[in-house]
Amino acid sequence: MKQSQINIRPLFVLLSVLLFLSLTGCWSTREIEEQSLGIGLAFDKGKESIIEKKLNGQKEGYYSKEDLITSTYQFITPEVASSTTKQAGPQQKSYINFSETGDSVHQMVRELSLKIENPITSTHMKVIVISEDLAKSFKLGNLLDQVLRDNEIRPSCLVLISKGKASETLETKTEGEIPSFRLVGIVENAYRTTRILPPMPQIKVQSMLHSGSSFLLQKVLSVNGQVKFAGAAVINGKTHKMTGVLNEEELEGITWIKGKGKGGVVKSYDKETGQQIVYEIESMKSRIKPRVNGNNISFDVNIESEGRLSETWVVPGNTFNNEFLKKAEKSSEKEVKRLVRNVVEKMQKEYQVDVAGFGNRLRIENPKVWKKVKKDWDQTFSETPVNYNVKLTINNYGTSGSAKK
Repeated sequence: MKQSQINIRPLFVLLSVLLFLSLTGCWSTREIEEQSLGIGLAFDKGKESIIEKKLNGQKEGYYSKEDLITSTYQFITPEVASSTTKQAGPQQKSYINFSETGDSVHQMVRELSLKIENPITSTHMKVIVISEDLAKSFKLGNLLDQVLRDNEIRPSCLVLISKGKASETLETKTEGEIPSFRLVGIVENAYRTTRILPPMPQIKVQSMLHSGSSFLLQKVLSVNGQVKFAGAAVINGKTHKMTGVLNEEELEGITWIKGKGKGGVVKSYDKETGQQIVYEIESMKSRIKPRVNGNNISFDVNIESEGRLSETWVVPGNTFNNEFLKKAEKSSEKEVKRLVRNVVEKMQKEYQVDVAGFGNRLRIENPKVWKKVKKDWDQTFSETPVNYNVKLTINNYGTSGSAKK
């Protein structure tokens, strides 16, 4: 037994040494300081920049392409980010943007390898912005095909539509601010307003395109380095192109129909005095109920909400008086009905698309009927009656008011 132990011990030591020597670390990786981290991407209609024209004007700089798309890539490097906090000055930025024009998204990003020293990694990509001009001209599936196939880009990457140039949404004049992070941060404010859509990541966009359903993408405006979320782009389920726009009020109507709001306000006006009453949403829920009678389809939309009276200009505003609170509730309910009615009319009469989920409820509750109508659902929906019932309850009115009648 002792002899056996003596023979095994040296072998064990030898194997341990060999194993230790084989642990050479991640020899094939590059340090993070040596990489360009892609965090944002914008697609615009193709137009070569002055620098591109000069570089491609040289015989050696030419490669076969059509100027269909201009891609703008936003990068951040640890060196640039850290230098922002160390050096003051209006010209200092914590990001770098590069643009390339061509007809292949993949070829354009590889073309940047001829101009940028550090290799590009897209594992931290946060947002993709597409200009509405481009979204009206090209199918979203084509524009996003390479992005969806790229194993580096996360499926959670947010997709937005811009009015005007998409590349301008990736610019800011605020020192230290990173435009891509700013856009993602605004989405998180949905608990304070009914004018922000639930996040639409690229994986969900892909799912909607494959389903053939029409849907909405959040629109963003950009002016002089400032941005604002304003309304939504209507994406047609058959053409996969942008076919219209819902303004901010119409987007509010969609939020109420879906019951997806986490917060926000409803501003209405007192019938007698014309003064404003503001209802703040604390909770919201909605039920879309399909009704089938033979070949006839209709929908009932039942909306409920609880909230608080957050502001009133009505004088006297006896907020401790139940009669006044009931009047405020009715005024707010009337406004919500107006928002819902207007957006349904626009969906049915102007765009003839269902972007509020009526078809999905019919699919869930009446699958046999859905199979018959799903092929031309948008057209069928445009002729389908929709009824609304709205019930708002004020359960809080603050400490300001009077109990006197």
